[in-house]
Amino acid sequence: MRNDSLADLGFQPFFQDQIKDESYDVGRISTAANGIYTIMTESGKIKGIALGKLHYLAAGPEDLPCVGDWVRFLRTDHGREGIIHHILERKSLLSRKRAGEKQEVQVMAANVDFVFLVSALNRDFNTRRMERYLTLVYESGASPVIVLTKKDLAEELEEKMTAMEEAAPGVPVIAVNSLTGEGYDQLERFLTRGKTISLLGSSGAGKSTMINRLLGKAMQKTLETREGDDRGRHTTTHRELFVLPDGGVMIDTPGMRELQLWSGSDALQATFSDIEQLAEQCQFRDCKHESEPNCAVKEAIQNGELSNERLKSYRKLGRELDRLELKEKYGAHRASQMMRIRHFGKR
Repeated sequence: MRNDSLADLGFQPFFQDQIKDESYDVGRISTAANGIYTIMTESGKIKGIALGKLHYLAAGPEDLPCVGDWVRFLRTDHGREGIIHHILERKSLLSRKRAGEKQEVQVMAANVDFVFLVSALNRDFNTRRMERYLTLVYESGASPVIVLTKKDLAEELEEKMTAMEEAAPGVPVIAVNSLTGEGYDQLERFLTRGKTISLLGSSGAGKSTMINRLLGKAMQKTLETREGDDRGRHTTTHRELFVLPDGGVMIDTPGMRELQLWSGSDALQATFSDIEQLAEQCQFRDCKHESEPNCAVKEAIQNGELSNERLKSYRKLGRELDRLELKEKYGAHRASQMMRIRHFGKR
């Protein structure tokens, strides 16, 4: 059985600086399900549970251990199990709004350095969906990397690469073929010792195949995509952390049919940095980019420098985040009323 050092598992000075005494062991959460955790340590994996006090003080799921967390624990049962007493402060946290009307967060992964946003180069290719993923990643504190899979099936590859680069200014966009390994050399700079990568993408995007390729063995089950629309079925059913043989740590997550944002106006500005920069050149600071004179955003659309679809996506995600913020403060009913007043000027 392979035992990895804490550094191999992603332990960095940021976490070391938080430890003032050595009365507890340190480990990293690799799986979490129904209150039972797998803790990776320098001496191997053990099962763990959270101290009752952690549950009592938790205001929500984000206050309990999740995959990727560094924790301090005490060993029990002759060292074979552990009780988690502390969660070290996180560098980053991937989370989204849980499906449904309730304002509940769904925690996905913690302490991620890079997020590989995986999209297949088939009929499921969608730049607007990628903008939603980018907003989530920027809000988390991690750095996004777009990985376009199934390069061998791509039609109009260059056009799709350009479209994705325009949808994600400044973000690396890499096309790969997981069957042959083509393009994987471009991922190596992110897969280094001590760094943690998480994979996000829709079902059937090729995340599990990527995991298997990087691990050098079949660890994740894969399924064929559906005929007719190239949409996949869920193959990863839970979140799990893997140590890669050539360096780095990777967290796989279940494919998502729907991504509901949680919060983050700053993240929206980062996702649409091109529109934000153009808006600074508008004549009016509160320009809505509709009928105002000397609007730099509308001029960019007319000149072909910016697509109208991207502006529509910017507005749509902005309205969604506005409503989430109002809903959290005032409740669903009042939030809907305030949104109508804000956008239509009437009750």
